[in-house]
Amino acid sequence: MKHSYFCPCPRGLETALAEEIAEIAINTGSTTLKVHNQVPGGVHCSGELSDVYRLNLHSRIASRVLMRMAQRGYKNENDIYDLTLEQAWEDWFTYHHTIRVDVTAVKSPLKSLEFITLKIKDAVCDRFRDQFTQRPSVDTRTPDMRIVGFLDAHNYTIYLDTSGESLFKRGWRAETGDAPLRENLAAGLLRTTGWKPGTPLLDPMCGSGTILVEAAQMLAGIPPGMQRDFAFEKFADFDEKEWQQIKAAVRPNPIPAEPTIFGSDISGDMVVMTRNNLQKAGITFEVPLKQIEAQEIKVPTQTAGVLITNPPYGERIGVRGDHRFEPDELAKEFFAAFSGTLKQRFAGWSVFLFTADLSLPKLLRLKESRKTPFFNGALECRLFRFDMVAGFNRREAAKPKEAE
Repeated sequence: MKHSYFCPCPRGLETALAEEIAEIAINTGSTTLKVHNQVPGGVHCSGELSDVYRLNLHSRIASRVLMRMAQRGYKNENDIYDLTLEQAWEDWFTYHHTIRVDVTAVKSPLKSLEFITLKIKDAVCDRFRDQFTQRPSVDTRTPDMRIVGFLDAHNYTIYLDTSGESLFKRGWRAETGDAPLRENLAAGLLRTTGWKPGTPLLDPMCGSGTILVEAAQMLAGIPPGMQRDFAFEKFADFDEKEWQQIKAAVRPNPIPAEPTIFGSDISGDMVVMTRNNLQKAGITFEVPLKQIEAQEIKVPTQTAGVLITNPPYGERIGVRGDHRFEPDELAKEFFAAFSGTLKQRFAGWSVFLFTADLSLPKLLRLKESRKTPFFNGALECRLFRFDMVAGFNRREAAKPKEAE
């Protein structure tokens, strides 16, 4: 039986997610998984229940895979209660399972999301109580089943979450730095750069290693969901045999003889953390890591590649060392030195910097060739691309001294 699904994702990655879903269908041999339309914050698609298994296992960019139970226009909270009550929740889970309800609204005339959340929870529980005289308990921290309501100005849509914990939780992360990127955002950034496994990749401010781990798993052919559990495994009609077959169909990629993924950070603790995270993520090949200032880095390979990093900003610039300077002065000094390194040593490389600091090109004194808007949670960010053209350093050296 086919179902409609909605896959939310970080804003700015909708096109990347739509492309990824289409690729998952092709790569896993699914003839039923179909991409429909993109909307701000996600992608609508459809398929069999087995496609839910594939999406949760393979999608690096989706935050969740939500199965649409019903959609209808509404005028008040009672309409929301009625539509929720009509759904055959007992076909999917039992009153022994715990539940959690989340509600999102855009331009809804109804004022209280808390009251709507309560009405949805009451309707689900009343459905079970009417049929079985018992009802599911609520667990907001680690529920078995998550029910998601979405309201726009006119329509109410009710979903059952097939993922459980958000898909950016891959199951390997034990440690994080001060400001870790979410894994699905890191994967989306890698896709946006056009990086392909086998192309040299360097993250010179790697923090806890999120970008490096995502790239290394892509290189190895390890699906992001290989090490974790999903809510659909508790569904009443979960097909354990089919799920095991889908996982068994995964084939690892051959690894290049020479390293192609590299990382460094000023903090030795972060380098150790990255190494541990790579190991926990199932990476068995070498990813060379160095403890070094970003402005001191050198090209790790003779072949030009992609440099991508999430540089520190705001408070995090303080870890760069010298507390005699105000953070702004420290940032100016650091980025001026880093820019010089890029110009002198990274000719031919594509450099991508992901940041909430929209003045970054000015600090680097570089003109970006592209800037792509993204949101890191609620924080508006940009992925700036700089093409390091051969001859930068010669032009810099040729400048008259008084003009500098």
